Amino acid sequence: MELGAGTVVLVAITLFAAFVNGALGYGFSSLTVPVALLFHSNRILNPALVLVEVFINLYVLFLNRSAIPAVWRRVAPILIGLAPGIALGSYLIASLHPAWLKFGTYALLLPLILVQAAGLRRPIRAEKLFGVPFGAGLGFLYSVTTISGPPLAVLFNNQGLVKKDFRAGLALIRVAESVLTAVAYWHLGLYVAQSQSIFWAILPGVVIGIPLGAYVIRRLDAETFRRICMSFDVWVVGFGMARVLLELKLASGAAAYGPMVAAGLLDAWLLYVFFSKQHVYLRPNRSAAG
Repeated sequence: MELGAGTVVLVAITLFAAFVNGALGYGFSSLTVPVALLFHSNRILNPALVLVEVFINLYVLFLNRSAIPAVWRRVAPILIGLAPGIALGSYLIASLHPAWLKFGTYALLLPLILVQAAGLRRPIRAEKLFGVPFGAGLGFLYSVTTISGPPLAVLFNNQGLVKKDFRAGLALIRVAESVLTAVAYWHLGLYVAQSQSIFWAILPGVVIGIPLGAYVIRRLDAETFRRICMSFDVWVVGFGMARVLLELKLASGAAAYGPMVAAGLLDAWLLYVFFSKQHVYLRPNRSAAG
């Protein structure tokens, strides 16, 4: 069967995104969605991605099962808040115009990625009180975009979760949100034939990419790898935003690419700051080793 250009690109980006998810514990949707939305609407794309993420998240949770007892109490308020947000977001997926959903997706993604890239941290003291409304917002974001990794990563970094607890907490929440969203989509009749074909097209790449990423990250610096992936995301999201601005006639010509250029320049500066700090941290260690 002949594959279209959109399908080839989707298979390639999901393979790369699965590799990143296997390495970092998240990132599949946040890398896949900005590219895939150039070829498909949220209404067609999301059901396929959510089904894939059910299996990805269960696998990541299994790998980090030893840390579940240490984190489940901390993430329980977030889990409680997920359901109403997912219900509202799923309803909007079924009723809103696809182009406006794309615009909303990109508009939500871009600041989240830049905040994470800047490494901003402000620990929240009332963690339990914050958890339920945060969970509702997270459920809404995930059901509309299938993305929740960036805000969760920002929150968990703020709260100082160590690597194993970070991955287990992330997996617990993402298993719950992906299963609940899959059920909501099924009730709304969103699993059409095109969504099913996307699911089967991207599944082999996911099966290969997840364990490969988990293996390779043992030999790479995880923070540097994560930061480079975020830079890729900034440019892709910026380009997607430009295309949807043109589609909705909210901007014309070169002006539509203004947000992409501005975000790219800001990310380039943040990337320079990041690698400058990495150089400062590494230099004393090398001197001591000498």
